[in-house]
Amino acid sequence: MNLIAVIFSFLTLINSTEKTTMEIPSIFSDNMVLQQNSTASFWGKAEPRIKVNINASWGESATTNVNDDGSWLAKIKTPSAGGPFEVNLTVGDSTIIYKNILIGEVWLCSGQSNMEMPLQGWPPNDLILNSQEEIKNSSNSNIRLFSVSRAYSVEKEFNVDGKWEECNPQTIASFSATAYFFGKRLQEKLNIPIGLIHSSWGGTPAESWTSNEYLESIDDFKPILADIENSKGDIQKYKVWLSDHPVINIDKPLETSWENLDFNDEKCSSTNFKDSMWREVDLPRLWETSEVGNFDGVIWFRKKIEIPESWRDQNLVIELGPIDDMDRTYVNGVLIGAHEKSGFWRNDRIYNIPKELLSKEILIAVRVLDNQGGGGLYGDIEKLKIHPTNSDESISLSGKWKYLPVAEYHGQKFYAFDIDKMDYYSRPLIKISLSANTPTTLFNAMINPLVPYSIGGAIWYQGESNTGRSEQYTTLFPLMIKNWREVWGLGDFPFYYVQIAPYNYGSETHSEFLRESQLKSLSVQNTGMVVTLDIGNPVNIHPSNKQDVGKRLADWALAKTYNKNVPYSGPLYKSMKVEKDKIVISFDHCDELVVKQSEDNNNFLIAGTDSVFKNAEVKIDNDQLILFNPEIKNPIAVRYAWSNTATATLFNKEGLPASSFRTDNWEK
Repeated sequence: MNLIAVIFSFLTLINSTEKTTMEIPSIFSDNMVLQQNSTASFWGKAEPRIKVNINASWGESATTNVNDDGSWLAKIKTPSAGGPFEVNLTVGDSTIIYKNILIGEVWLCSGQSNMEMPLQGWPPNDLILNSQEEIKNSSNSNIRLFSVSRAYSVEKEFNVDGKWEECNPQTIASFSATAYFFGKRLQEKLNIPIGLIHSSWGGTPAESWTSNEYLESIDDFKPILADIENSKGDIQKYKVWLSDHPVINIDKPLETSWENLDFNDEKCSSTNFKDSMWREVDLPRLWETSEVGNFDGVIWFRKKIEIPESWRDQNLVIELGPIDDMDRTYVNGVLIGAHEKSGFWRNDRIYNIPKELLSKEILIAVRVLDNQGGGGLYGDIEKLKIHPTNSDESISLSGKWKYLPVAEYHGQKFYAFDIDKMDYYSRPLIKISLSANTPTTLFNAMINPLVPYSIGGAIWYQGESNTGRSEQYTTLFPLMIKNWREVWGLGDFPFYYVQIAPYNYGSETHSEFLRESQLKSLSVQNTGMVVTLDIGNPVNIHPSNKQDVGKRLADWALAKTYNKNVPYSGPLYKSMKVEKDKIVISFDHCDELVVKQSEDNNNFLIAGTDSVFKNAEVKIDNDQLILFNPEIKNPIAVRYAWSNTATATLFNKEGLPASSFRTDNWEK
């Protein structure tokens, strides 16, 4: 991953003559949606003490002066939903005209990969149900999209990279599927414009999305927060060093954005190129586990091997195992294979080597491009080998490889290093490891620049990266919600979130406790939780059914925010009582309970005084469940769907699933 994010704020001057020097956040652009019936904030930077005027075509205006520190903020009243409108923003003697503005409902959509997952999916393994048809039929000018580009920072940033766009097949394909289905249903039911601000990053924990001022109230994070503060000088030096390198722009990351990029391919794949000063690394492994550490970008790997004489008149096969994320693979300077589309990080690389390329010694050069998460040749040792076609005889390619990082990726830009000087090795060093997983860094770079843009509420899909710290999450998640609400200053705005789906995390992780932490967070005012126990995929952490996720989030909003009469919640555990050898469970949202079987199991467990859980028999009594096991005479506890992969068996008449729950508070 990147060592540090650099966000370059830019000047937005549309339909104007550049006169006064000013900086306006990119959240303000043509096609934006402003929150209806609100006092919408506009802000920016300019020369101190000059006048700022805002005039809206719906008849409202506002005036302020730039503060001595160069900042300004003005608020303007918005009408009920409608449009299109224009806003004229004049700062000193410069004017910006924002066009095609709608007034409606604005929602912030955030989280990790299940929120980030685009409508086009991440082929070939992580797909969205009916993706192509959904994209084809997506045109709706009353849905507007704003995607925040990935960035992280140890300082609170002023701006993000992004712009508002109308929803259509070209813009929606790379936009969050969950956010889109949420907004689509709101727009259909409310018949007003919907603005969706998408700001998420796969694989990130909740503490990354929480500010320093709030996170320091949790003792667990105090040491890393102190380390970040003490490293800011080193981080600034690295920023300056990095910004002095040539840039390759990736304007909008798409499936094909990574094809045919050139990172000194001809030189680094050549047998004549001198790599004697390159460092060595043992492969296979993710480079995050090596001295490279957290790094998104491009690294060349080179290895020379001797080919047995008996092989030299045969076609060979090279197997490299899976590569995270993309690769171009060369033998003796000739490209023999490549995977240059995103989404293939779990696919084994198996390429043919024509016998014409063979000699006594061959050079294998692999250019690995990692644009997120882990990077490198990371499969099993047995998968890294070379052999003749249709032969069991092979030579292992595991062990020492030469390597050189040649470009760092962040903010949709590659910063290219000098391969002759090998300047990556002499870069300014930062004492701590920084990434999108570092506490506070995503709040600083991807949330703070959006404040105080007026919103109607927020939706959140995250938790997978906190499954190992579920008890901490019970405090952390409500704290993050409080953090966002207080910095926005809009009161306890609606915050609806998705409970993580069933997935096989392995025997050392117990995600049911994280789901319990999420269930407990319903005690936070004006929150709602979508249960996904019935629409998950235990073998894929990215379930394909984002339609129902978005719909269920929207139904929470329709019912609780917009006062529509729609069902929005499955059964939620309320209380229990023991009646002789049975336990009676009561629920909220429990009209006409239904219990289904899941692989000959109803996923209910019951325990006696020995704390040993056994399968429970279940009977429905009106809106209650009666649980028992003939072997347990004195039951004291019940658990439902209490494992990593347990799926829903309890529903209400609306077909909405119950959350997993337990009646005990035992550690295991």
